[in-house]
Amino acid sequence: MLHLTAPTLHDFPPATRADWLKLVEAVLKGAPYEKRMQTVTYDRITLDALPERRGDAAPIAGRPAGAPWQVITRVDHDDPALANQQILEDLNGGASGISLVFASAPSARGFGLPLSHEGLAATLKDVLPELVTIRIEAGRYQGRDVALALARLYEGVAADKLDIRFGLDPIGDFAALGAAPIEWDGLSARLGQTVNTLISRGFSQPMVRADGRLHHEGGASDAQELAAVLATALAYLRALEAAGLSLEQAAACIEVTLTADTDQFATQAKPRAFRQLWAALLKACGVEGVPVAIHMETAWRSLTRFDPYVNLLRGTIAAFAAGVGGANSLSVLPFTQALGLPDASARRLARNTQIILIEEANIHRVADPGAGAGAIEERTEQLAATGWELFRAIEREGGMVESLTSGAWQRRLKATREQRARDIATRRLPLTGTSEFPLLGEAVPAVLAPAPRLPHEAPTEGALLSDPVLPYRDAEPFEALRAAALATHPAPTVFLAPLGTPADYTARLGFARAAFEAGGIATVTTETPTDLAAAFRASGARIACLCGSDELYESQGLNIAAALKEVGATALYLAGRPGAQEAAWQAAGVEGYFYTGCDLLAALNAVQSRLGVRRGAEP
Repeated sequence: MLHLTAPTLHDFPPATRADWLKLVEAVLKGAPYEKRMQTVTYDRITLDALPERRGDAAPIAGRPAGAPWQVITRVDHDDPALANQQILEDLNGGASGISLVFASAPSARGFGLPLSHEGLAATLKDVLPELVTIRIEAGRYQGRDVALALARLYEGVAADKLDIRFGLDPIGDFAALGAAPIEWDGLSARLGQTVNTLISRGFSQPMVRADGRLHHEGGASDAQELAAVLATALAYLRALEAAGLSLEQAAACIEVTLTADTDQFATQAKPRAFRQLWAALLKACGVEGVPVAIHMETAWRSLTRFDPYVNLLRGTIAAFAAGVGGANSLSVLPFTQALGLPDASARRLARNTQIILIEEANIHRVADPGAGAGAIEERTEQLAATGWELFRAIEREGGMVESLTSGAWQRRLKATREQRARDIATRRLPLTGTSEFPLLGEAVPAVLAPAPRLPHEAPTEGALLSDPVLPYRDAEPFEALRAAALATHPAPTVFLAPLGTPADYTARLGFARAAFEAGGIATVTTETPTDLAAAFRASGARIACLCGSDELYESQGLNIAAALKEVGATALYLAGRPGAQEAAWQAAGVEGYFYTGCDLLAALNAVQSRLGVRRGAEP
């Protein structure tokens, strides 16, 4: 009789990195390892596809194993009664906390709760404050007023039983507005007074917030976001110490908010890196053992208005990464947030994204599951090291307020934002549903109210002035093209002229179709490319794009271009690089080229101008 035994781990020899590198070298066949197996981030961190194993790395202390993060839902309806309905529906649907976004908050974006005692009472009607977490987003230096109004509302409830995160963040208000009514010394003193008042009333949860979202929305890289949050937290530590708190008490009063974006490993590493930075900061101050509460929110910057259902995927990736990264609480923005005020369906999907990850996927069961994983450990260590050096640079400039006032911080963000914009324009950083795989004629999901157009005005008055850190979304340049095309009648169209057989033209025709449609330009073609001039004339289009192989371009392309011009094509384009025939193509009337790595935004702007597309339409 044959006896089979299952192999054990000891039956397999351990594979070293050298062993893996030998296999990689065989596949690369002489190609440079650095170009194929390494990636450089916006923080100039080099990531290796074959990082060293870190199997003995200890978990980073954060959320304990088995403890789910708090599911926080956003409440920003401007009608307190309707906002109250949303809160009760969210809490009954499984949320464990709410984030009250007031109209003055940068994150309100034209909506938000009114600031009044009556409005606050109506918003929180029938909410049992002892059972839920309440987070405040006030903005415009209204944090103190909201905090005192909320304390007054719950005068009859033992404050130490309440989990209210007041979110006092005057530096964040200054960064968003670009102006402050008084100097930083006065603002920091008022912050200390407010915290002492809340402590005297029995509140014990973190009251001050260092918020990274605004910096992320302004273009910050991951390390820049961490550095800004750490520098802001240090400024608050100093302010609270000056107000009479010990450093241990001051540290316990501070929480942070970080952004969860669509890069899974970067988002997973971000809270891990910040916990390391926080520990290093406190150690430098002579304090140890004070943990930091980390709230995360999915990235506004990554949301799109066209094909918004892809936002559901973006939110799921970001939520997963934040959960396994150790976030203490998390908000998932509804997938229609960029379109306007989300309805009940969008809010339910945002809420259930987290609930499914917790209740069905059980991703909270293991404490820091990335511990020991080479890719996660490498990303964490390099992110923390880069963030620390940026933090030190901010401190050399005098701190976060001075860096904002001098414009040094805004210049850093601008440089990163411009690099990212180039990658988006060339589709080195593709946006699914926007710059890649666009979907023309899609149905637009409903919202309760459309997003208003918000003016951006530079501040002219204030004791402190700076350039505000303005939010943007990655998809905005392509969305502007799509919106302009939608507002143009008749709809802009291009004729895709296939050369040869399907084997010759299919790849480039598909590429060209996606490229033009990313700018809202519809495409038409023919399945019988024997007489392209006649097919173009019948299509009704005014411009054409040749799609075929390089060999056919060389042998037939110029003749076909001439034939298309003869029957009325006002402009011609080529799917592919011009190659050695560029001068001949130009002489034949070819005005632009669409290929992998081209500046697609510039190319589409030129095509739209040729077609008379109007500018300035609201996406």
